[in-house]
Amino acid sequence: MNLINKYNIPGPRYTSYPTVPYWEESGFSSQAWIASFKRSLEESNQKEGISIYIHLPFCESLCTFCACHKRITKRHDVEKPYIETVIKEWQLYVKLLGTKPKIKELHLGGGTPTFFKPENLQWLLEELFALAELDPNPEFSFEGHPNNTTKKHLEVLYSLGFRRCSYGVQDYDLKVQQTINRIQPFEKVQFVTEEARAMGYKSISHDLVFGLPHQTWESMQATIEKTISLKPDRIAFYSYAHVPWVKGVGQRGFDENDLPSPALKRALYENGKKLLEELGYIEIGMDHFALPSDDLSKAMMNKTIHRNFMGYSSSSTQLMIGLGMSAISDSWYAFAQNNKSVEEYTDIVNAGELPVVKGHVLNEEDLIIRRHILNLMCNLETTWKEPWMQFAELPMVLDRLAEMQEDGLIEIEENKLLVTEKGRSFVRNIAMAFDLKLMRRQPETRIFSMTV
Repeated sequence: MNLINKYNIPGPRYTSYPTVPYWEESGFSSQAWIASFKRSLEESNQKEGISIYIHLPFCESLCTFCACHKRITKRHDVEKPYIETVIKEWQLYVKLLGTKPKIKELHLGGGTPTFFKPENLQWLLEELFALAELDPNPEFSFEGHPNNTTKKHLEVLYSLGFRRCSYGVQDYDLKVQQTINRIQPFEKVQFVTEEARAMGYKSISHDLVFGLPHQTWESMQATIEKTISLKPDRIAFYSYAHVPWVKGVGQRGFDENDLPSPALKRALYENGKKLLEELGYIEIGMDHFALPSDDLSKAMMNKTIHRNFMGYSSSSTQLMIGLGMSAISDSWYAFAQNNKSVEEYTDIVNAGELPVVKGHVLNEEDLIIRRHILNLMCNLETTWKEPWMQFAELPMVLDRLAEMQEDGLIEIEENKLLVTEKGRSFVRNIAMAFDLKLMRRQPETRIFSMTV
């Protein structure tokens, strides 16, 4: 409890470094981004291929816990115009790449990808694939809402090479569901899970969230036990990120007094983790669990696991292109984010321009710190033995880590840091010690969720 009180502070989740609030936009431009992804493609020599993230932002109702960029509408006539724009954006990229790219990974995120009709998703993907080569062993995945994912969705996406799917469950307790405006019957989740498994999907994931309003350990335990009865290959066990100052009305849809206390929230995680491990799941990095047979577990054992804006992955590519409103791209050397307005995004693409409006070009120091934070978030260790992992502020970082070492969260050997089992729950705090941007400029107002 004392450690929770001590380390429960606002902090990033480190899906990137630098984190988005610390992107230096003065050194960024569309031309800088174009040069960056061309460099990345040349260095990877097309052998590993590229990753594509497609943001499909529409949802029929607002889930009040959600921190994603989305557009709430029940009008499905928005589907075709949006898909036409995404296809045009992809055509712009292919023209700039100057070669037929090889797609290794592809993920459909949202919003709600299964808001779109199966035939419209098929149209979108076939248009993308027509301008590319596909890796012989592609990693294609999508996020599905159990309430609107149909057998036809599963069939169409399976026929196009998708073998992974994730379903947002969050919590099965009715009071919690009503508060977050996400009524999610177990029977719906059971149907789409069993249909996907019978069809041949090799990795099925369920997303659970702890720290939601009105959650108790009894309700969380019941949710986990129902989830386990379906034996998903992966379970994302996320901490609810309460950021109403960023996400506005949605996360102000309930009384903050209804949220679990920091101590209860941590107990939800610790008890949930213990139960999942007793039932055969292995903890992966931060917030993720997988069966030993799943590729994510194998990647963790082999230390080939990767983390980016799409979460943890069993493989990685140097270049990830984000398509769609608000999508983020990553060339390793730079980040770029698209316009967050559907209308403005559409207008920019229709004018024949890439819709990137903000980003960051990483300098040498950024790249070194990025490697350290990725090592910590993926493998729970990092080293500065090699010259390319050393930086001038390292002694200062080690001073910042001294108290965590005393508290038993980390072990520091010669030129190496190891996160202990006790420290695993505080890996965000450990990564923050390496965050030179955060060290040099503390935010004047709160911009991150709490680390516990």
